[in-house]
Amino acid sequence: MKKSIILSCVLAVALVGTLFSLPKVVVNNKGKEMETEKAQTEEASKAPSETPANSHDGATFTPEQQKIVDQLRSGFVLAKESEKAAAGLKLSDKFAQLQKFDSAAFYAEKVALLSPTVENLVRTGDRYYEAYGFAVDDQKAKNLGIKTREYYQKAIDKNPGLLAAKANMAMTYVNTENPMQGILMLREVIDTDPTNELALFNLGILSMRSNQYSKAADRFRQILTNNPANTKAKFYLGLTLVELGNKEEARKVLSEVKKEEKDPVIQQAIGELEGRLNN
Repeated sequence: MKKSIILSCVLAVALVGTLFSLPKVVVNNKGKEMETEKAQTEEASKAPSETPANSHDGATFTPEQQKIVDQLRSGFVLAKESEKAAAGLKLSDKFAQLQKFDSAAFYAEKVALLSPTVENLVRTGDRYYEAYGFAVDDQKAKNLGIKTREYYQKAIDKNPGLLAAKANMAMTYVNTENPMQGILMLREVIDTDPTNELALFNLGILSMRSNQYSKAADRFRQILTNNPANTKAKFYLGLTLVELGNKEEARKVLSEVKKEEKDPVIQQAIGELEGRLNN
């Protein structure tokens, strides 16, 4: 598989979620519970074979960031039972803001266990899915995929109309022993909503993975017919056109993306693709 395709497929999972974008403790036990929570968070932030150098959750906080995280964690541990879910959500949101995806999912799950509303279940699924998209270790990705499906399914059981949850959940089946289950789920979404951007995008990515570039291009064009401003879909259309050898159209599409899309990673990928077009 070509380097640009590898880059794009890795990008795809990470981009999907953002495209169409959760009794007082006895005094003597407070310190111990806080240490336990901190240890659990640190454990949740690591995969068995990862090191800080290659773990997306291994980045070091600035002193100010660490101070805020410690305060929020303390607030969660020490919160009254009636206030614990709200405190956990603040902590999860902060980890998400800091791109500590495993920890964000870990605390979102705690919130969902305390208050299993559809909103909290979907948020937990979303955050596990985001962590899944950045996992580089196969076993870790598998475990995060299982967690993603667990919480999306709980939400879907309460509200079967959650199409975005179904579309994201479908993508976690791609690298399992039953990838067709994911494709069937995406088709179910399309049957319900033929213009669903997330499902069309995911089907386009899956077509790319199987080298079905004409089919992928059709999916991305479907998105752009209804939403010409979707630069991510336009980027992947450009990529598929490169693979199909449609150089003139590919240059036109990528030139438009270059002007409209600010993401530096996509800009770098466009540079690689333009290099191939000029060879």
